[in-house]
Amino acid sequence: MDVDVAVNATPQEAAFQEPRKPKTPRKSGEMRKVFIPRTRKTALKEQWMKIFTPVVEQLSLMIRYNVKLSQVEIKASSATTDPTYLQKAADFVRAFALGFEVEDALALIRLDDLFIESFDVTDVKALKGDHLSRAIGRLAGKGGRTKFTIENTTKTRIVLQNSKIHIMGSYKYIQHAKRALSHLILGSPASKVYGNLRSVAASQNSQRM
Repeated sequence: MDVDVAVNATPQEAAFQEPRKPKTPRKSGEMRKVFIPRTRKTALKEQWMKIFTPVVEQLSLMIRYNVKLSQVEIKASSATTDPTYLQKAADFVRAFALGFEVEDALALIRLDDLFIESFDVTDVKALKGDHLSRAIGRLAGKGGRTKFTIENTTKTRIVLQNSKIHIMGSYKYIQHAKRALSHLILGSPASKVYGNLRSVAASQNSQRM
């Protein structure tokens, strides 16, 4: 792929440049592409440097935003020393595209045991119209309190995007969060879900002692 950049290219388009101070030479050319939905394009523009900097400086990769295809393109360079870095960067950008904050998504670069699991409210229970809207409302809670409580208790981050739910965390904690969210979708009161989460947290604390 030709990575030459026109003089009038935007900063995002002009981002394919070799990182400085190459380390152990590595075959370049491998690429990952992450589609950016329309709802995240403004956020991408505003947060671009927060995305660009760790990918280039920490992972020694090349990155740019392809305006025509609405996708972020990440490419290995001669300075890329670890073959896993390319996938880490793609996972990081994908998390942002799904709606996670950059600061939360960065954990996918720093840690190896984090994942994202996505499912739909209707995968748990066939709901439509007002019933679906009420179920989604129960997941967030007043002022986002329910979602915030589940995140803190299960050490996860959750994005509610219409009827889609995205959970980021370790495999074990994702399952705890998914179970709590599923109970809410099925109609369990938030107080009961909180109680179950506290029991799980207490059990885990006792196991570590």
